[in-house]
Amino acid sequence: MPTLTEPWIYAWPQSVVPGETVALRAAGPSCEGRVQIARIGLEREVVWRGTIEVDPHELPDEAWSAGCPWPDAATVEVLPEWRSGYYEVSLRTEVGALHETVGFFVVRAAAADARRPVLVLSTNTWNAYNDFGGRNLYSRGTAVSFARPMAPGYLRKPEGPGARVAVVDAPDFGMSAHVTYLREHQLSQWAGSAGWPNAELPFVRWAEANGYDLDYAVNADLELVPGLLDGRSTYLSVGHDEYWSAGMRDTVEDFVGAGGNAAFFSGNTAMWQVRHEATVEGGPLDLMVCFKDQFKRDPVYGTDRQHLLTTMWSDRLLERPENTLPGVTFTRGGYHRIGRAVGRGSGGYTVYRPEHWAFEGTEVVYGDLIGAAAVTVGYECDGCEMAFRDGLPHPTGADGTPTDLEILAITPVQHFNRVNAPRGVPDGFPSENEYIADRVLGAHDADTVARLAHGHAVMGVHQRGGTVFTAGTTEWAWGLANADPVIERITRNLLDRFAG
Repeated sequence: MPTLTEPWIYAWPQSVVPGETVALRAAGPSCEGRVQIARIGLEREVVWRGTIEVDPHELPDEAWSAGCPWPDAATVEVLPEWRSGYYEVSLRTEVGALHETVGFFVVRAAAADARRPVLVLSTNTWNAYNDFGGRNLYSRGTAVSFARPMAPGYLRKPEGPGARVAVVDAPDFGMSAHVTYLREHQLSQWAGSAGWPNAELPFVRWAEANGYDLDYAVNADLELVPGLLDGRSTYLSVGHDEYWSAGMRDTVEDFVGAGGNAAFFSGNTAMWQVRHEATVEGGPLDLMVCFKDQFKRDPVYGTDRQHLLTTMWSDRLLERPENTLPGVTFTRGGYHRIGRAVGRGSGGYTVYRPEHWAFEGTEVVYGDLIGAAAVTVGYECDGCEMAFRDGLPHPTGADGTPTDLEILAITPVQHFNRVNAPRGVPDGFPSENEYIADRVLGAHDADTVARLAHGHAVMGVHQRGGTVFTAGTTEWAWGLANADPVIERITRNLLDRFAG
């Protein structure tokens, strides 16, 4: 087992309510560390200070899946006055080059309030990209532990050019500014794709600045906390919300079916099915399993549990495409302002149904371009199979999208192929668009792949008992952070209407 040369910390569990305790687990060279716990929103509100002893515990082999079962350096009681929110745990020492490392946990509300939307942080996706300990789900890992620190960049990121993965300042068919940014700040190479600063933080800052009180949870709470959405009016997904378990889908679909509202200010939403499992038999569900393109190695493959297979939700093996809930799917979307994937796109939506109530007060008209200055449409985007009738887009419903989806605005996007992929596709391997075509349509010949070659980011609304809004992009929060007046007004219209 390797020896850590820097102090590291994480909090466990990741989600608690007042009256419960959080363990602070740290390891590294022997030293004393100063710890602050602060609620992060529009302001940084410190709620606890203390010191801990950092001891030289080793990093387990395959820590990305085994976790880091270090002993508790301290336990902290969550007090009744701690508001629901995202809480940062910072550890400062005089050892090593980092000097400060951070962890996090979420405080859920003690009681439901229908006036407060529930923001469910995309922690499954954070975990999928987190490469602390060596691997993640993008470097051939098939299981990743929640019980370990987050690599640099997922919980804190310096502001500056290149911080966003979508090309913002100078579309040049490349992401050189982003790659340079990650290297200069010594962040994980995947830190542009997931984490608190990438979407949820700018959304929370905007919400609190505009008088919206939110309650918080993590992805796994949707499966593991019975009644999480009971008594609520609004569920929120923000940013990059890629990895969903069956239990999560059941909870949100039941909530909306019973009249609750859902706003997906997110993209690449529910692309992959995952399972929450225990590292140790009988222990907490601290492990997330997802075999992705290795799905034939998944133990449930070919069994009576194949409905839990950790492949794409749109995979024909599952028969449960994700767009039945948000109305859109990445398989009909793709990328925008990423390398050569619509690398010089507008970064905004073209409006098709300006009369819809979502646009009330915006003064937009048919054909307007909205959200472009902030690159509100970018990175990973979701769409649906559509056909134009009398000049307006309508869902065909053939891909699982509800036929009552009102398509409000769209933007061209594209999957990675053998020409536009930032990383070359090795000989003998399928490109992304070929793989998606094979799993969704059953073949990857040129004609079949061409059916998915021209995607769109789709903003839309449909009814499923309650009302469901989808932005179809991971970057919606940046329209808010950059004070785009139309994106702000649409968001207010939705939050106000959903809260009654």
